[in-house]
Amino acid sequence: MAALGSVRERLGELRLEYIVAHRLAEDNRLKEYNAAVAIQSWFRGCQVRAYLRYLHKMVTVIQKWWRGYVARKYFRSKVKTAYFIMKMNFYNEMAVRIQKRWRGYFVRKYVHNYYALKRYLEGVAIKNNIVRKELDKYADIKSREQAKKKMENEEREKEYHARKMHYLLSTEQVPGIYNSPYRPFPDSMEIRLQKARPLSHKDRPMEKPENPDLLYSDCRDAFSFPIMQPLPPIGMKRPQGPFRDTAEVLQQRYKPLEPTLRVATSISSVEEAREELKRQEWRRGVHDKGFAPFSSFHKTKGYDPLIHTSSDYKQISFVTRAEQPEKWVAKKKSIDRGVTFARRLPRSTCGT
Repeated sequence: MAALGSVRERLGELRLEYIVAHRLAEDNRLKEYNAAVAIQSWFRGCQVRAYLRYLHKMVTVIQKWWRGYVARKYFRSKVKTAYFIMKMNFYNEMAVRIQKRWRGYFVRKYVHNYYALKRYLEGVAIKNNIVRKELDKYADIKSREQAKKKMENEEREKEYHARKMHYLLSTEQVPGIYNSPYRPFPDSMEIRLQKARPLSHKDRPMEKPENPDLLYSDCRDAFSFPIMQPLPPIGMKRPQGPFRDTAEVLQQRYKPLEPTLRVATSISSVEEAREELKRQEWRRGVHDKGFAPFSSFHKTKGYDPLIHTSSDYKQISFVTRAEQPEKWVAKKKSIDRGVTFARRLPRSTCGT
């Protein structure tokens, strides 16, 4: 009870203290809030950084184990490949050695046999001697043929000169130049002249011009023509003067033919036009029977009456709506525009 009484006595003071405390709390509320936010942010930052460090550590461990596994796997594959290459190189080297020994044995026994090669070379030497003898004989024969041909040509030339100079033959009265009286015996040319017959004009060969560079012949032959060398090529430089362009000249030269109307028209164009008109008229005609109005051809043909006059079905008379007021839609004395328009039209164009 005493405590309750003391509290009642201090009730006013407690109210003042509460108001002061509330005011102080309200004054420091923003500052405390900012301080709490700073503390929370720092704490959460520490917590997040610690968690990130943990994650980085775990990731590092995982990467270390994974990279180790991948590196060991790659190393094993490289070792396996290197071992396979080493075995293949060893196999190839041993195969080369075996093939070398075997090929040497096979070639020495079957291909390049020493004794067979020796016999072959001996045969080649014998064949060479035979061929050389044959070639010597052939060369001797060819040289003889050439000498004989040369001798024949010389003899033919001497014979030709003897026939050509037959007028130098000695006579009974006058000795020739080859039969000099101061010699103990005549020259061999004198004997050749005696054996040869004189050369006629037909037997003379055609002489070629001594200088082939002459522009013209000497015109001593009846059928000789001037011998001219080809002209030098024309340079690409355009000649001076009022000359037109080459392309224009060629275009004018090779342009297509443009004949006149007189040249392009046929000489029988009138007759052809008449025939064409006749063909067109015949094609457009309904029948080939000609029309004869003043002849008695149509008198033998009977008269064909019209259907309207020869049957019970007579022609329908055209009656307008204005003439039949019982068929009007509305009983009006006034006539609408359609009826007025129908009245204005002729009866042949108006329907019932």
